[in-house]
Amino acid sequence: MKALLAVIASLFIAAQAAAQPQGAEARQPGPGEASPQTKQKISDAGLTGKVKSALAADVGLKTLAGVDVDSANGVVTLKGHVDSNDTKKRAGAIAKRVEGVKSVKNQLTIRKPKS
Repeated sequence: MKALLAVIASLFIAAQAAAQPQGAEARQPGPGEASPQTKQKISDAGLTGKVKSALAADVGLKTLAGVDVDSANGVVTLKGHVDSNDTKKRAGAIAKRVEGVKSVKNQLTIRKPKS
């Protein structure tokens, strides 16, 4: 009888151990702690803000009101319209220099001059 109880107890303990999450990936955030997805969104928003600030701080690019900046996992995407190819290249170069930017997708288009 004692042997049967020992086997049942061992199975119960083994089942409990198998049910426990393993590694950091299975860890759930504690109270007041953000999930990894939330942390990434906050990081992306901060990076977007830094790129926008860098573009606005550049004297020649202060008129880039029609440019949208998005960030995801360190990849910055620039969208919108600019007046020249030089402005497009300059905006991309400025974005690349911002700390935390891994790469830039420069999807800016050049406005056709009004006739």
